[in-house]
Amino acid sequence: MDKPVLKNSLRLFSCFENVKSRSMFGGFGIFSGETMFALVVNDKLHLRANAKNEEEYKLAGLKPYVYKKRGFPVVTKQYAIPEEWWDQPEKIISQATRSLDAAKQDKETKSKSGPSRIKDLPNLRLANERMLKKAGITSVEQLFETGAINAYKALQETHRDTVNVELLWALEGAVSGKHWSVITQQRRSELLSQLR
Repeated sequence: MDKPVLKNSLRLFSCFENVKSRSMFGGFGIFSGETMFALVVNDKLHLRANAKNEEEYKLAGLKPYVYKKRGFPVVTKQYAIPEEWWDQPEKIISQATRSLDAAKQDKETKSKSGPSRIKDLPNLRLANERMLKKAGITSVEQLFETGAINAYKALQETHRDTVNVELLWALEGAVSGKHWSVITQQRRSELLSQLR
């Protein structure tokens, strides 16, 4: 039943570039382009907090949205705005501008630092991360240092029956930051000759 609040929020935020909504966290994330800066859930508009205004939000008695993931509570950076703010649309827009700036900044910082876990690399999943851990490769840095060929060889040692050549392409893609399907035939031949 978030629709009226979502509709009002989208209308209010039409001053931002390319505003759209997407189902998220049991509600609707509000995005400018590809950057989420607000959330509508439980009939409330939530604005994303940052280091500068999070304390301010807490002092004002605003509460963060909490959802459950695998039975555990996850506290988000999205704070529910008070009902009275709807009487001051300029206040909501001003705070939302700060939220959008903070979200963009966080996104930029995250993209510069790259993924912190193996499972977050292109082509790899949690199962691959566990396999690599068993083979002694426990971090993204270690995987990059080891390289696709040596990581694949280590996996052959520990997981003889479950390792196929597609995993080699996946590892090469993960190390080079691309989808395995775009690895050229020439590169694949080089990798196979290094394996022999």
